[in-house]
Amino acid sequence: MIVEMSEKRRSLTILTACVVATLALWFSTTAVVPSLVRAYDLSPGRISLFTSAVQLGFVCGTIISAFLGLADRLDPRRFFMVSALIAAGANGALLVLHPASDWVLVCRFITGACMAGVYPVSMKIAAAWADDDLGLLVGTLVGALTLGSAAPHLFNALGGVDWRTTLGAGTSTALIGALCINLVTLGPKQRPAAPFRPAAALQAFREPALRLANFGYLGHMWELYAMWAWIGVFLDASFRLAIDGDIAAIQARATTFLVMGIGGTIGCIAGGYLADRIGRTYLTMIAMAISGTCAMTVGMLFGGNPWLLTALCFIWGVSIVADSAQFSSSITELAPPDRIGTMLTVQTSAGFLLTLATVHLMPHAVEWWGWEKAFMVLAIGPFLGVIAMGRLRLRPQAAKMAGGRR
Repeated sequence: MIVEMSEKRRSLTILTACVVATLALWFSTTAVVPSLVRAYDLSPGRISLFTSAVQLGFVCGTIISAFLGLADRLDPRRFFMVSALIAAGANGALLVLHPASDWVLVCRFITGACMAGVYPVSMKIAAAWADDDLGLLVGTLVGALTLGSAAPHLFNALGGVDWRTTLGAGTSTALIGALCINLVTLGPKQRPAAPFRPAAALQAFREPALRLANFGYLGHMWELYAMWAWIGVFLDASFRLAIDGDIAAIQARATTFLVMGIGGTIGCIAGGYLADRIGRTYLTMIAMAISGTCAMTVGMLFGGNPWLLTALCFIWGVSIVADSAQFSSSITELAPPDRIGTMLTVQTSAGFLLTLATVHLMPHAVEWWGWEKAFMVLAIGPFLGVIAMGRLRLRPQAAKMAGGRR
């Protein structure tokens, strides 16, 4: 037992580090948007495509993976490695492409498609080691995803206006993550490969309990990636109204990392710890209520005191991802054991498909209502998500979650 616990800690530590290193690719281009806008005069629509191309690629990748059952039929470490290597190559290609080139969007699409072999697969690897700590394990892993996604903002703050430094750093860390994943040992709950059955993917929305958990996730995703994609631009614009331009740019980048990286990591880990003790539906409803409220009120501080705005955005950064891992944990507990990988892949595919709408909705919301009210539209998702998770809590299948704590 002691040997197994030691192996569990070692493997999960390496897995977490690999996820942080690889997920830096996700927002590597979004992080340098302020620099690219000033250098190349890119339009808001073009900026949205930098993120949505990744989301669309991820959706396509997850649909293919779910249809073929790849997450349940392949060695997850090899699947992760190959996906990360291809994604790193696509991201590295951006260093030699002009930012306004359509090839940039192709590379971002490839990066997103390859993330289908990283994100849901890593959650399946972690779940195979879980006992009564599933929420904390997956929460820690999603915290790693959050930290990895936010890392480019830190690279950007340290690298100044040279956007190539940020892209190069993200590519390098992803290569390291791709190689180190082979050091991970699979957990005792790893199931043999399931038979090929494409129709199994539809179970994610046929079975009522799974459907409600997925609806809760969709409400969460309506808000999350639009906030992540635009919070840096929002902070940059707000800080420039309150403090000196050069200082404002650096402070906006650092604050974005604080909100996404530090706040998100704290939220994921704390959310996982609490969900294992008070129940997944309770935790998700509380987190979505707080994040939805932040979305409704953050615009009121636009152009105001930077410290107050930073504090509110930090609370938003914590709460907006505190529930994220618990939707995945719910699916892991509610799904058939030999289809967990496929069910997780379907869930993430549906969620990221929805983000395509909200990421592109934000620049229009800014144009119509200004930054003071633009983020309010994101509150719709979490408030509907609260309703879905409340209904799930009332179903008898919810007793399978968090050791009966629902």
